[in-house]
Amino acid sequence: MANYTIADVKILRDRLGAGMVDSKNALEEADGDIEKAVEILRVKGLKGVAKREGRQTTAGLVAAKPGSGYATLIELASETDFVAKNEKFVALADQVLEAVHAGGASSAAEGNAAAIGGQTVEAFVNDEAALMGEKVELRTVNRIEGEQFAIYLHKTSKDLPPQVGVVVGYTGDDAETARSIAQHIAFAAPTYLSRDDVPSEQVDKERAIVEETAKNEGKPEAALPKIIEGRLTGFFKEIALLDQAYAKDNKLSVAKVVAEAGLTITGFARIKVGA
Repeated sequence: MANYTIADVKILRDRLGAGMVDSKNALEEADGDIEKAVEILRVKGLKGVAKREGRQTTAGLVAAKPGSGYATLIELASETDFVAKNEKFVALADQVLEAVHAGGASSAAEGNAAAIGGQTVEAFVNDEAALMGEKVELRTVNRIEGEQFAIYLHKTSKDLPPQVGVVVGYTGDDAETARSIAQHIAFAAPTYLSRDDVPSEQVDKERAIVEETAKNEGKPEAALPKIIEGRLTGFFKEIALLDQAYAKDNKLSVAKVVAEAGLTITGFARIKVGA
């Protein structure tokens, strides 16, 4: 029987973020030598990276970093919550965020190509994933430009790291309201800043749908223009931030809250893990 204890298994798991079975097997093979077990896990893990390519990464975390002129929001994904809440994974996310932000990346492709420790972020993440025994990937990167930034990271479970992240770029002096807008975005999930940002093709498609729906409902021909515009307004309230009803007071629009606070929202990004 190998010369190791349950405490040794815990040390190995805490140190690497590796699974229980993988840690025990490595200690068995290393005859209880923790340092040798680390190397065994690394070698076996790297061989398994390619095999894990097809696996789904539905867990993970979001992280954000403000800077001069722009802020960065990332999603680092894993296969399970067990890895996502591990200190090693959280630390890895911090390292990746620093590298991606320093590189000024605005997409996952640019983020994975960023430099870290003499290699790319993608290679660095794969090395760490080898020890964790799961597929880990930098799946999403957003860069938000602006003068100032409000950041909100929301935990959907107290046992997990943040699962929803929002960064808002803005001008103005009311940081409290700006953060409240970030919280609103986390909840309401708008796609665009204003109705003017919605692609005309999407608006035309929605207009055709609501017109056809109204006709099928037998609405009077003379009433159709008003009905269509009313339903389009509802459509914009769903997807355009400034048109939405403010989460903390649905009698007010976000546009009104922003104007009264003396703010101008210049852009935003929202990421939900696994979405």
